This record gives sequence, structure tokens and C-alpha cells, in this order.
Amino acid sequence: MSVDAETVRRVAKLARIALKPEEVEAMQGELNTILGFVEQLGQVDVSGVEPMTSVIPMEMRKRQDVVTDGGKADDIVANAPASDDHYFMVPKVVE
Repeated sequence: MSVDAETVRRVAKLARIALKPEEVEAMQGELNTILGFVEQLGQVDVSGVEPMTSVIPMEMRKRQDVVTDGGKADDIVANAPASDDHYFMVPKVVE
């Protein structure tokens, strides 16, 4: 795959990069080099390799999926000016 000058200008516009006319040819060569590396990656045989998210195999730490009240109700309402049975007491605003 080869990138032409018009594609370089379009990519620069989409990326919001100010590209001078004399820089287009240099950028075209760089993009073609990058695409060449990507094509080389496509030639690698990975048929026996499993996809992975990390180089070190690990499992996510998981907690039990149980419903709790958090066990901190007293701590949460401790700073409230008024509370009743673990609920915040506020002045009535609707008449």
C-alpha cells in the first residue's frame, strides 16, 4: 500500500496538523515507511498464539458479588449536623 500526496494532505487536515507544501513529500515517505512496517507485521504467523492483554499472565482480582450496606453507615453520618437511623436529617423545603 502506498500513500500519495493528496492522502497526506487529507490526513494532515483530519489530524489538524499544519503541513507546508514542501513537507508533504517528506511526510509521504514517513507514512509509507510506517505502512511498510505494518505490512511486515501482517506476514507473521500467529496461528498458534492466543490473544493476550499483558505479557505476564494474570487474573483480575474479584470480590464476591453480595449486597451489603457498606458497613460504614455510622462513619458516613458522623459528620452530619442531624441524623436519624443512619439517614441525614434536613430541613423541610416543601410546604
